[in-house]
Amino acid sequence: MLHNLFPNVQVADLVEATKETIYMTGISVIGTFIFGIVLGLLLFVTAKGGLWENRAIYVVVASFVNVFRAIPFIILILLLSPFTDFIVGTVRGPNAALPALIIGASPFYGRMVEIALKEVDKGVIEAAKGMGAKTSTIIFKVLLPESMPALISGITVTAIALVGYTAMAGVIGAGGLGDLAYLKGFQRWDFDVVLVSTVLVVLIVFLFQMIGDITSKKLDKR
Repeated sequence: MLHNLFPNVQVADLVEATKETIYMTGISVIGTFIFGIVLGLLLFVTAKGGLWENRAIYVVVASFVNVFRAIPFIILILLLSPFTDFIVGTVRGPNAALPALIIGASPFYGRMVEIALKEVDKGVIEAAKGMGAKTSTIIFKVLLPESMPALISGITVTAIALVGYTAMAGVIGAGGLGDLAYLKGFQRWDFDVVLVSTVLVVLIVFLFQMIGDITSKKLDKR
């Protein structure tokens, strides 16, 4: 029955492509979460009136964030090809997509982190200062815990964007469902492959959204 509906779909190829997409998305989400929080914290604490106000550092970090947010992802992959080849040793395959995925998404998430930190009640921060808490203590004991539900919501949105990025990366040989849909679907005019790949991408998006929503609700103390 399924073979009649989707005669060109090979289950083995589909399973392998799905694994590659989940692998690329999962690793890049972890990397983006770490680097995005670092960028967001630097933007927050070095801004005017911040815990560690420093205009020079703020300008450098903000410029980095703004520049890499402005570059379309497909161009960023090509731009980072020499760097990717140096780090990974190849410009093809799932691992080769990771540097561009993380560098492309971290600035986007970094801005979301900055916004989440700005939403933390300033009274709580002032109370911690009044008790003689160090900057590091305020960051790890006040800012991050208080903003964690928003941080999780932000990384969920970013994860969904990363699923789309992996599909674009697949077009230039990174593997995954994007690669399957383009090389073995569109280029061969086998639109059943394109359709099934699209459905699986949507299901992966729903999976990440569900995980993010559940985690955010559990962390929300309100």
